[in-house]
Amino acid sequence: MADTANPFFSPSTLPYQLPPFAEIRDEHYRPAFERGFAEQLAEIDAITASPGPATFENTFLPLERSGQVLQRVAEVFFNKSSSDSTDFTNALEEEIAPRLAAHQDAILLNPELYARIAAVHAALDELDLDAESRYLVERYHTEFTLAGAGLDEADKERLREYNQRLSTLTTRFEKNLLADTNDLAVVLDSADELAGLGDGEISAAAEAARERGLDGTYVVTLVLPTGHPWLSSLTRRDVRERIMTASRSRGIRGGEHDNRELVLEITRLRAERARLLGFDTHAAFVTADQTARTPQAVADMLGRLAPPAARNARAEQEDLQQQLPDGDTVQSWDWPLLTEKVRQQKYDVDFAGMRPYFEAERVLRDGVFHAATRLYGITFEERPDLVAYHPEARVFEVRNEDGSELGLYILDLYTRDSKRGGAWMNPLISQSELLATPTVVVNNLNVPKPAAGEPTLLTYDETNTLFHEFGHALHGLFARVTYPKFAGTNVFRDFVEFPSQVNEMWMLWPEIVENYAVHHVTGERMPQDLIDRLHASESFNEGFATSEYLAAALLDQAWHAITADDTVEDVAAFEAEALAAVGLDNPAVPPRYASTYFAHTFSGGYDAGYYSYIWSEVLDADTVEWFRENGGLTRENGDRFRSRLLGVGGSKDPLEAYRDFRGRDAVIEPLLERRGLTG
Repeated sequence: MADTANPFFSPSTLPYQLPPFAEIRDEHYRPAFERGFAEQLAEIDAITASPGPATFENTFLPLERSGQVLQRVAEVFFNKSSSDSTDFTNALEEEIAPRLAAHQDAILLNPELYARIAAVHAALDELDLDAESRYLVERYHTEFTLAGAGLDEADKERLREYNQRLSTLTTRFEKNLLADTNDLAVVLDSADELAGLGDGEISAAAEAARERGLDGTYVVTLVLPTGHPWLSSLTRRDVRERIMTASRSRGIRGGEHDNRELVLEITRLRAERARLLGFDTHAAFVTADQTARTPQAVADMLGRLAPPAARNARAEQEDLQQQLPDGDTVQSWDWPLLTEKVRQQKYDVDFAGMRPYFEAERVLRDGVFHAATRLYGITFEERPDLVAYHPEARVFEVRNEDGSELGLYILDLYTRDSKRGGAWMNPLISQSELLATPTVVVNNLNVPKPAAGEPTLLTYDETNTLFHEFGHALHGLFARVTYPKFAGTNVFRDFVEFPSQVNEMWMLWPEIVENYAVHHVTGERMPQDLIDRLHASESFNEGFATSEYLAAALLDQAWHAITADDTVEDVAAFEAEALAAVGLDNPAVPPRYASTYFAHTFSGGYDAGYYSYIWSEVLDADTVEWFRENGGLTRENGDRFRSRLLGVGGSKDPLEAYRDFRGRDAVIEPLLERRGLTG
């Protein structure tokens, strides 16, 4: 095939440079990676060979322009491998991952390039650079230094070996998890076993069975977290137990998809690499370049939250125990169902009964999109003429209030065996003035797909997740930066969840919820008294919710607090000891993710960083207070939030951007009140 036929070799001519998915074939990926690697290394060589002293113009600008072919193919390929994997993509990813790590090291550990970056950084105060350009120099110097650019050649070689091996192991962890999650899906013989579910959920279970060639049965596919949305409705205790047992069995059953040895090797190698880079632990290495700065700062905050969360969970458990016959005790598979019973008794709130009000299309257009239009003035138009990477992925054009182009938004709502668990946002094309690139972002969720003709009714949590992930999409769409390095959501990991958590608030904001929460059959709006009861119950079950999250966050920290001298041989024993040490070892409240299916920390880039969600929530809760104090969902407030926070992308220190928006640093009290941890 001629080079010119490869769609990755030049920018797409489609609107917004949308990748030409109709033209992309499996055979295009490897040649594009090969060219991408070679071209960028040649571009780096040209920078280091530049005559004369290093300057911003001859070092940083060409560095930012480098690697465009690699960027194009990588964004498309890794989106596909996550959302629509095949045997081909699985094999190629295992091949490409260590090569990509080696390629990144070839740049980050290049001594001539580092010398040029350091020279410009040393003269920074003498240069006439704008704020974004100055920050670019600072970020490159920090990142190259932390990455080991100053090591001697022998240590650099060891570092390369660590990085390549880790890229292979984390890729294998993700593939094992997907395979074991699919294999452990619970097959039920009759609809009677699904008692308590609605027609849409039963239809989705039948559809999942049909897609697997198991006509006449029902399949409950597992979600990424330990729990499952249907546990709050299923009345058959034995079925609930089967689902929870299957979920917790992922990666620990022996055989080719067992992740225990991977967990041990990944954490050991991360600890050894941290020592090589001058840090005691991997957690210290990671937090050094986050807003937290140190593991101790993380431990201080999580340690402040864990005792009251565990105490509240125990009190909640006592309430749940009253719902069981004498002799029975509350198990993890009982908690969601019993919680809904108690919620109904205390607040007359039935989450399962809300699903008819959360029809997916209405939630999307009259909820998620409507809130964005009210706040930011942007509009959405579906573009069926533009082909996405999968038939179920839908493309929307987004424009500013004045009609100017903003970008494309792709929504891929439904679960499938080829899609990894969870929900996420990622870019396909990222805006940059330097490269004259527009913006294309993707949201992936894992909502069970009902049979043809049946409505898609979201759970309360799925509705919340859609608002959350769209907050990431807005961050990607709104960022307007000069340099690719700062595009979209390229901010510190422990800040990136902040905009998405803020966007969750609009789910129940009066003028939003009344616009979308309409019964899909009767057309009646969700009763206001139900919404009021929802608000009244907001801190209900927060002991459980906070405890399961903190258990995972502290488990992540524990794995990455081990040093290169420590020896860990038993994953289950380490996990049990870590949870007991912080008082979160309640069997009825398992961690949101156990080690062998903790994708965030062992394959998803949140290693030693899962604390980020609650760290960002401090800013989020404080921001919600600001919106309430300043009139809520207004265009003026939206413009301020967009221009001072979302719009800057990663082009300034995020806490500085927050102070610019809020007028002060965030305080933790709103978070404590939200989660019921003030008592």
